[in-house]
Amino acid sequence: MKLVVSIFVAIFVTGCSVAGQSDVETAPYILLKSDQTQQIEVRNYESMVLVSTSMSRENGNSAFRRLFKYITGENQGATKIAMTAPVIMDDKNITEKGAEISMTAPVLMNDSADNSSMSFVMPKDFTLATTPKPTNSAVYVSELKDYRVAAIQFSGTLSDSNVEKYTNILATWITENDYKAIGEPVKAGYNGPLTLPMLRRNEVLIEVR
Repeated sequence: MKLVVSIFVAIFVTGCSVAGQSDVETAPYILLKSDQTQQIEVRNYESMVLVSTSMSRENGNSAFRRLFKYITGENQGATKIAMTAPVIMDDKNITEKGAEISMTAPVLMNDSADNSSMSFVMPKDFTLATTPKPTNSAVYVSELKDYRVAAIQFSGTLSDSNVEKYTNILATWITENDYKAIGEPVKAGYNGPLTLPMLRRNEVLIEVR
């Protein structure tokens, strides 16, 4: 699966503080290049299992609620899976509470007018085979492999003006460093809504080769 249009990323988690503290696991990646002066990295995400739902003809809150229900029980729990927190419980009866799954950053939102969707990234121990099946037919599981991106980090908000500013800086850096952009900008946020803007970690990512 390729992320080919603008993606809005928002993290709504318990445990986030005004100072930006969060216990949410982040998707692991391999660091390929770093420019600390401009806070730019080139990364490779080897594999991310995504649980997604459509946002077409509705707002993002409805999609978020469907995915949040999935990680808190609306799934088919088939196996106990050891995680950092919590543990996935074995429960094959889909009419009862399913496996509880910890939330991982980021949450992906595809803003394509034709095929908009929101995705949660599953914890790193999950594979496509071991991720519990959703009990809601509007939720589906997929896998993103070898996702190589250039990413620029900034504080503040994910406003249109900020995203445009840092996208332009990142696009220039990509060209000057002999990479080729092959995807549209992706917006990423790593803090809850209570975090003060100056303490937030935001990113714009562009897929490259």
